[in-house]
Amino acid sequence: MLEDTVRDSLLLTLAEYYENNPREFCRIPKTDLASALFRETVAELRNEGYVEEEVRGVIRFTDRGYKAYRAGVPLCYFSEEPWRPSSRYQSTKLSG
Repeated sequence: MLEDTVRDSLLLTLAEYYENNPREFCRIPKTDLASALFRETVAELRNEGYVEEEVRGVIRFTDRGYKAYRAGVPLCYFSEEPWRPSSRYQSTKLSG
């Protein structure tokens, strides 16, 4: 259950960022990065090509990842009832 909550929260946050600006990265709070489960989730998504990581803890959906998310493709055991994330995530604009 905790795994689903972590994954759903992250996926929903990434989707919100992507819909706002597909080039914008999301900065993950240090408290979340301290979680092995959270880091494992990011690694799984990155290895499958669903997210890209600018530096550790700064990520965004790839086009492929966002399209899969919107199509309802299971991304890391995607749960049917996503948890709403807090506003702890910060935006990191891509320069250039």
